[in-house]
Amino acid sequence: MSNRIRSDRRLTVRMTVTLFLLGLLYVAFVAALIVLLKSWVLVVVVAAGFLVAQYWFSDRVALFAMRGRVVEREEYPQLHGVIDRLCAVADLPKPVVAVSDMDMPNAFATGRNADHAVVCVTTGLLRRLEPEELEGVLAHELSHVAHKDVAVITVASFLGVIAGLIVRFAFYSQVLGGGRRDQNTAVVFAAVMGVSAAVYTISFLLIRALSRYRELAADRSAALLTGRPSALASALTKVSGDIARIPSKDLRTAQAFNAFYFTPALGKEPGLVRYFSTHPSLEQRIDQLGRISAELGEAAAPGSGK
Repeated sequence: MSNRIRSDRRLTVRMTVTLFLLGLLYVAFVAALIVLLKSWVLVVVVAAGFLVAQYWFSDRVALFAMRGRVVEREEYPQLHGVIDRLCAVADLPKPVVAVSDMDMPNAFATGRNADHAVVCVTTGLLRRLEPEELEGVLAHELSHVAHKDVAVITVASFLGVIAGLIVRFAFYSQVLGGGRRDQNTAVVFAAVMGVSAAVYTISFLLIRALSRYRELAADRSAALLTGRPSALASALTKVSGDIARIPSKDLRTAQAFNAFYFTPALGKEPGLVRYFSTHPSLEQRIDQLGRISAELGEAAAPGSGK
């Protein structure tokens, strides 16, 4: 762990407990499917194959989905310069730097560890933020890398996808292929879907709880790393407000990656979605940064109303 981005014991405990519970959950899920489908090869091979692929190639998948591309220093000297300074202060290896040509202002970090990390920002973010605000956002993303929660959330998020994929494969290969036992087929199908629904619901709640805490931990570390909590608060306020004005149809693709973003891609009226969000509310994040500002003797954070 870096000497400036402090380890967060509560985050480490939460990640460990979440992964342990998810591990137990999915062992039980796979075991149940093997009993129900009587085909351990299909279940284990598919689950293991997709999990390994997601762990090793998550950075490429995320960049491809968000139209991101790796950029060199000659093309984005300011962006590289800020990341170089932050990595030097935090004693972190420099991640791959990427830019996504999207108007939605946002940023994300991905990768299986600090040596294979990617930090990507959108052109919309670069156009909107002042240099000190951009530094705060990038410090936030580097904090995710330092805390190792990028790899944890990558694996944890993908387990829910595995549940759906296994059920789909099982449906086509086993259920539709068992025409001679219609009643048994219906019972197996109902049992598989019931188990899948329970697994997805539990994993969904566990992942959301972890994700909200890790965002607060990254905000806290970024504020201490830069020494300017108010700049990060200003960036949060600006980005959240601008995202709310982007048409909902333009946010749909991005919403699949909300767990990785600096700020979730929510529309003007998120409604009940806010209660199951991957991020804490803007008010919670601003309040925390306001308290850190007071501790550091900094002026009240912009947009905090204090």
